[in-house]
Amino acid sequence: MALKPYLALTKPGIIFGNLVTVIGGYFLAAGGRFELWLFLAAVLGTSLVVASGCVFNNVIDRDIDGHMARTQSRAMVTGEISIPIALLLACALGIAGFGLLAGMTTPLATGFAAFGFAIYVGAYSLYLKRHSVYSTLIGSLSGASPPVIGYCAVTGQFDLGALLLLIIFSMWQMPHSYAIAIFRYDDYASASIPVLPVKCGVAVAKRHIVIYTALFVIASVMLSVAGYTGWAYAIVAIAVGVYWLSVTLKGYRTTDDRAWARKVFGISIMVVTALSVMMSVDSRMPMTESLLSFALLR
Repeated sequence: MALKPYLALTKPGIIFGNLVTVIGGYFLAAGGRFELWLFLAAVLGTSLVVASGCVFNNVIDRDIDGHMARTQSRAMVTGEISIPIALLLACALGIAGFGLLAGMTTPLATGFAAFGFAIYVGAYSLYLKRHSVYSTLIGSLSGASPPVIGYCAVTGQFDLGALLLLIIFSMWQMPHSYAIAIFRYDDYASASIPVLPVKCGVAVAKRHIVIYTALFVIASVMLSVAGYTGWAYAIVAIAVGVYWLSVTLKGYRTTDDRAWARKVFGISIMVVTALSVMMSVDSRMPMTESLLSFALLR
């Protein structure tokens, strides 16, 4: 049996992107301490839950995927994989992921995994993606859940640090997603998906990209202002954030919206990777809080 079509259903690119952020959230909360089994449970459990959500998304989107050039060859569209088999795979991945998180991390981490899963599969995939221009905004909460899961796996509590992570990564999702919607405008239009560029125009989407990028830069620095990271993190966050913002501003003068949007998208990947790395290596999590959180896991 060929495994490639089944692997493709899980969207490995999305899994890897979330893997980077859950690691960042874990090490931010760990404050220099490392528990191998807790780390593996948080990373693997989150990855399995994300994979499950992606398989469910493939099943739900099989009709609209048939109208988009980049997704017409997906296994759910061609019938290479049957719906019952895909649903069985999605359920197995979800049970394994939630089981791992529930058994080896914290109730709050598991709860946030369930929150992100419900937003992505339930609110976004089943309804909002097809009916609302606000689907990206609501869906951003799902994309911002992995770093919070990693963080709460260590602390066992939703504090200011967890809230800042949720805000930072939600703000990051918006320009990242709108850029995709611009350079894949034809696909979304042909499938009648009401993303912002299709529903309100590319010019409106450009303004939103600039606004959300500016908000992201401000939010990302707040981790240092609040004392969760050092100023090395802040310097990198400001540098990559301002660079990203400068590129988004060029959208007002560009003559090639798709090329510009692809650049905005590419830089967004660099930005989220840089932030995740820096919050891992420059954590200033108070030791007393870290020790208390560690004790709660025992």
